[in-house]
Amino acid sequence: MSTFEVTRSAVIPAPAEDIFPLVNNFHEWTKWSPWEAVDPAMERSYSGSESGIGAKYAWSGNRKAGSGTMEIVDIAEPRSIRIRLEFTKPFKAVNPTTFTFTPSASGTDVTWTMTGENKGLGKVFALFMNMDKMVGADFEKGLASLAGVVAQRKA
Repeated sequence: MSTFEVTRSAVIPAPAEDIFPLVNNFHEWTKWSPWEAVDPAMERSYSGSESGIGAKYAWSGNRKAGSGTMEIVDIAEPRSIRIRLEFTKPFKAVNPTTFTFTPSASGTDVTWTMTGENKGLGKVFALFMNMDKMVGADFEKGLASLAGVVAQRKA
């Protein structure tokens, strides 16, 4: 079985306390998630807690957006958030995802990591697609957008 990890980091010039809530509440993701623009007609639903452990988000979109669910399964405020990310389309996969927030000299080092296993259709897909290149660019875009949202709130 082949496994993969995609991880990207960015220093956001703000304390973790200012950034953490934007990740810990799925309602806030519409402001910075790199996938929001993929399908403007994407259907979203929220359930469980408003934020933090038990908060759930489901989406269903076009071929590019696919469909799936996310649930916050663990938090250590304001240091880390663990999410169970499950794709149902275009192929089924569970990809544990973690955000960590580490104080740095110029703000907070935010690291976004997704892991997974390539099996079934995903294994075939992995032969042709580099997950790190494919998803990494989205993570970079998302972290840049997150920094932009934090900067706007401070202005």
